[in-house]
Amino acid sequence: MILGALIALGVNENELIERIKLLNISDFAVEVKTVDKSGISAVHADVKVPHEHAHRHLHTIEKIINDSDLSDSIKKRAIEIFTKLAEAEAKIHGIDVKKVHFHEVGAMDAIIDVVGACIGFEMLGIEKFACSKIHVGSGFAKMAHGTFPVPPPAVAELLQGAPIYSTEIEGELITPTGAAIIATVCEQFGTIPEMIVEKTAYGAGTREYKDFPNVLRLIVGETAEAKTNSSKENNPQINTREHELKSEQSLKGEQSSKTAAQFLTLLETNIDDLSPQILGFVMERAFEFGAFDCWFTPIQMKKNRPATMISILCGEDEKAALTEMLYKETSTLGVRVTKIERSCLEREIIKVETEFGEIDVKIAKYDGKTVNAKPEYDQLREIAIKFNIPLREIEKIIIEKSGI
Repeated sequence: MILGALIALGVNENELIERIKLLNISDFAVEVKTVDKSGISAVHADVKVPHEHAHRHLHTIEKIINDSDLSDSIKKRAIEIFTKLAEAEAKIHGIDVKKVHFHEVGAMDAIIDVVGACIGFEMLGIEKFACSKIHVGSGFAKMAHGTFPVPPPAVAELLQGAPIYSTEIEGELITPTGAAIIATVCEQFGTIPEMIVEKTAYGAGTREYKDFPNVLRLIVGETAEAKTNSSKENNPQINTREHELKSEQSLKGEQSSKTAAQFLTLLETNIDDLSPQILGFVMERAFEFGAFDCWFTPIQMKKNRPATMISILCGEDEKAALTEMLYKETSTLGVRVTKIERSCLEREIIKVETEFGEIDVKIAKYDGKTVNAKPEYDQLREIAIKFNIPLREIEKIIIEKSGI
């Protein structure tokens, strides 16, 4: 249901499947179709894998995930979900986590469900998760260990601290896999948090109920504060140099005496059918839209095609505008979004008086001491051309004048 709802929200179906293939699972399929559930149009995603008899332990699932080519952030979240599930099972059965062997939730389709959900969350760039009160259903459910009342023991354990309720609707309305995902990613439960709604979509379950839509609703939105801060994304006329200086100056007063941590966004996409002229233009546009950095990496794609990976490092405020630019200016069908942490030295710009005029010098400090100084390149270049002096010589003169 989560996979279906994510696709309904706008996650590209083909790219999602291609990224799931990074698990290096050769024989699987995801059948996606739109269905009607009690008058609600929803997307049903059905994961198809060969029948298997193996019951996997946590370390086996961890190895499958860690040996994949998925991003570290997706691996980390997926393993956290299975670890939470294993801890719940271990507590129920009174055994060590390492001895837990998964039945239904250890099957390959469940692994694809969990990893696929993590991929979809990253593709949408979701930063925070909240969940309503959870309708768990009623009656009894048959599982590997027998027949148990709804919610079954693993679900009840996973949802400790979360508000749940039951009605006359019979059946298991939330599975251990779904409960583990929700329990791992959600920071709050209950009422819908205040936000500006961007899109609502529905993922369909398999069971049919009379006058009851068996669907999962996902609502994506942005807090009012974040929306205000991101309004400048709509204005592409950003002076790159001013943006850079503003970013550097904002670090002052907010960092430790040694280094400061910045949380940035890395946008990446692989292209194998675009001319170098357009790629060059894309880099220019990236900086115009406020990217901190942009670079190209030569790679090899399927069918032995030489290709280029476009990487753009930016702040959260610039993410939407830069993503839109990539979709409009390139042939990409999807953009990978990774949240990263960057450690930064304290930086500032000082003015140095020289015989060539006033020059900007960027200095970097560690623990209050200057460890690096660099005059502004564009100013050095202008002086070198004007006075016909080697650029390195001018740089040396200015460093000496600065007394650093």
